[in-house]
Amino acid sequence: MSRELSERRGLETTVYQAAEDSRLVAEAAIEAVEPEWLVLDCGTGSGYVGERIASEAGARVVASDLNPHACRRAREHGLDAVRANLTESFRSGVFDAVCFNPPYLPTDPDAEWDDWMEVALSGGESGRAVIEPFLDSVGRVLAPDGVVLLLVSSLTGVESVLERAENAGFGATTLREESFPFETLTVLKLAR
Repeated sequence: MSRELSERRGLETTVYQAAEDSRLVAEAAIEAVEPEWLVLDCGTGSGYVGERIASEAGARVVASDLNPHACRRAREHGLDAVRANLTESFRSGVFDAVCFNPPYLPTDPDAEWDDWMEVALSGGESGRAVIEPFLDSVGRVLAPDGVVLLLVSSLTGVESVLERAENAGFGATTLREESFPFETLTVLKLAR
């Protein structure tokens, strides 16, 4: 996928467009989410995942992204969108589910670009620079029986992500998994 995304950089430089990872998260969420739930589509990008959850699962979705262009794009998809860094702008205990397709590509700091697409793609040197603070904070915004649907790539060290999730009080099950020549993508369901 990283090769495909790098080739697409010239086409879209402000908002992450749906790709295999987005499709996998959306499909897992559609099966896991109940119609009456309030769902946070964290790091919404184009709004693809949130729009599919709203239209196919019937849940109410709030989209969030640090990127103002992504928030605008999500609103164009009919979503309520909030410019926010991960979960810090939301009240405690409000979401029945939080879906997150994080920036996960391991990136050499010397090779990073200074643009919104880099923010959407780069997971820092380990690939977990955004995943780890997300795992540390997401429990605060979940309702008592709330769940997290998190996409993880084999490039980021799935075992390290599982260990961090466990340290944050979550048990994990695998909802979806798909292999590609260069990585395996997994959607984890995290619950307390």
